[in-house]
Amino acid sequence: MQPLFRLLAFVLLIFPFALTAQQSQIQGTITEGGIPIPYANVFLGGTSHGTSSTDDGTYAITGLVPGKYDLVVSVIGYMPYSKRIELQGEESKIFNIELKPSTEQLEEMVVTGTLKAVSRSESPVPVEVYSPTFLKKNPTASIFEALQNVNGVRPQINCNVCNTGDIHINGLEGPYTLVLIDGMPIVSGLGTVYGLTGIPNSLIEQIEIVKGPASSLYGSEAVGGLINVITKSTELAPVIFADSFVSDWGEFNLDVGTKFNLGQHADALLGINYFNYSNPIDNNDDNFTDLTLQDRISIFQKWNFKRKNHRLFSLAGRYFYEDRWGGEMQWTPEYRGGNEIYGESIYTSRWEILGKYELPVNEKMMLSFSYNDHHQDSRYGDTKYIAYQRIGFGQLTWDKQMGNHDLLFGSAIRYTYYDDDTPATTGDSGNEVDEVLIPGVFVQDEWKFAERHSFLAGIRYDHDSRHGNIFTPRAAYKWKPSDNDVFRINFGTGFRVVNLFTEDHAALIGARDVIIEEDLDPEQSINFNVNYLRKFYFDNGSFLSLDLSAFYTRFSNAIIPDYDTDPNYIIYDNLDGHSISQGFSANMDLFLPNGLKFMVGATLQDVSNTENGITQDQILTERYAGTWNVSYTYQPWNLSMDYTGNLYGPMRLPLLGDLDPRDEYSPVWSIQNVQFTYKGLRHFEFYAGVKNLLDWTPNKGNPFIIARADDPFDENVTYDDNGDVVATEDNPYALTFDPTYIYAPNQGIRTFFGLRYQLD
Repeated sequence: MQPLFRLLAFVLLIFPFALTAQQSQIQGTITEGGIPIPYANVFLGGTSHGTSSTDDGTYAITGLVPGKYDLVVSVIGYMPYSKRIELQGEESKIFNIELKPSTEQLEEMVVTGTLKAVSRSESPVPVEVYSPTFLKKNPTASIFEALQNVNGVRPQINCNVCNTGDIHINGLEGPYTLVLIDGMPIVSGLGTVYGLTGIPNSLIEQIEIVKGPASSLYGSEAVGGLINVITKSTELAPVIFADSFVSDWGEFNLDVGTKFNLGQHADALLGINYFNYSNPIDNNDDNFTDLTLQDRISIFQKWNFKRKNHRLFSLAGRYFYEDRWGGEMQWTPEYRGGNEIYGESIYTSRWEILGKYELPVNEKMMLSFSYNDHHQDSRYGDTKYIAYQRIGFGQLTWDKQMGNHDLLFGSAIRYTYYDDDTPATTGDSGNEVDEVLIPGVFVQDEWKFAERHSFLAGIRYDHDSRHGNIFTPRAAYKWKPSDNDVFRINFGTGFRVVNLFTEDHAALIGARDVIIEEDLDPEQSINFNVNYLRKFYFDNGSFLSLDLSAFYTRFSNAIIPDYDTDPNYIIYDNLDGHSISQGFSANMDLFLPNGLKFMVGATLQDVSNTENGITQDQILTERYAGTWNVSYTYQPWNLSMDYTGNLYGPMRLPLLGDLDPRDEYSPVWSIQNVQFTYKGLRHFEFYAGVKNLLDWTPNKGNPFIIARADDPFDENVTYDDNGDVVATEDNPYALTFDPTYIYAPNQGIRTFFGLRYQLD
């Protein structure tokens, strides 16, 4: 009950109320070619004032004080509209607005690639943008699951029992992916493995993904790519929103939120997400739960403070608590940590704070900061893992325009505190807390040396208290032959220090002993990628976009878990050779005048490790993958349909020896979903569908998935004098208990139904 008490206290403290008195008003009609546009969002930038247009396209905003405002209008299917207006005294002004239709969403403002707000086509770094509309096409309870339909991005489940995982980009393991919230690197270490499911989709304004290194701006962890989760602003968020769905497996998800004023100088957004799954199911008959049981709550609060000259000051906080377990079907909490009935039980308590403050000076200078505290209390069978992690981050940037040079100067400092009960924090004198301080500075210059050409160069210097000086240069070239073509070349380097026990779940579960053969040196990488974006506009109103990329990353000192040398151990050491990830990806978006939309992506990749002249495919990395999204709206019925799916080629899997009867490579597999949404009632949306239409699960064609599921504590395993498992009548394949053989979700076909409500 203590976590619940804290949550209630948190909500009561952050829910202030205030009244404001205003005097003027604006009104008008929103149309396109003389036809009224209903349900358009109308708001005044930098304030909490807003409304939506009625069925006849009219709108009105009352209770305004005299002053200058940015009148902003947005609605799906039309280009955004913005106009500077001024109100003097008690007056009523009429602003009739004509919107231009938009058949595509390619000019979103992005910030991730360069730390500057620019349109996507003007960014020298290729950035993929995904909106809440994309996430709604396949409703999920967390950002971790939502990314399954993004080309080149794959959520990887790392354990059959507790279902924790990470996110792969272009075949690179999860620790190479930096996950940001509003540009702040607070999802790392323990948060990468255990905190990704705590980010509710309802609070997301957009997701920006950079595939490739971004170390010169974001530090040494952004080696393989980054995902920036940008939360809703208090201005754009609806007054009240709610979204809830249930599935026939017994899953229940609820998102609710509201925004409100805090006097005349601030407004706030409050969102709460609750997810529960408490229905043990064992469809593959191994006496283990197919899907981890979960009970979690996440509370998010964001403040926006009004300042002179529209300077930015925002502050946000989030609290996340989760209780999850998986294991033998008869497991109950009284067996937690014991050796009678096997279960993996994880309690996660995490809170975060992040903010941005624009300095009150003539120059454009921004102070950004974040802090998080993460407590993990886990039991993997009778193996205990308790860990604490705290991460503090501060960054000051100066954005300076000098002629045709767009400069960015920055300084940053990051502090990490980590303590657990594993060998990671055990030294000669006993427990040794791991504390790391990394100050750094960086500079970036985007030089527009010709009308359609620009070159970006940047370098970052960090000093790691463990490994000394770190330099990470970066370069990018952008050529825009026409308004509909963009060609980009990017180069970057990476440097990453590995913490096995916060990043690799397999090191914790106790199924294999961990051997660290040497003092691990930091990983280093070099990366190149080429990107070409082409837009086609056709006379009949159709639109086609092609986004093509080729990538190459080479690692030295790579630290890759060795499952093959000895089935009893996971061996960690620096690769005496190199690791390479290379490939090609393509995205196609097609929008037809009849409302039919296609989004299709494919990735071909080769991810391998070479040591002592022997090259081998990396474990749990697919050779090819594809994603698709087909949408259609039938306007007379206010009904839309979304058909989404993904397909993955074979990947090498971790076997337990030559006698292991399970397949060494996974088959080609696909997860496909269909959803129908009805929008015939104002403010409401009803949706329903089927997930995993093909009922695909990884046990298809395999004798079993979890090795020795009937003997999870290895009580009946026989060993020889060398510690190797001996084949016996009871154990003919010479196996030990191991739940790490997993490449796809164990959850089969299921139906779902949901309801959304939004009051603008």
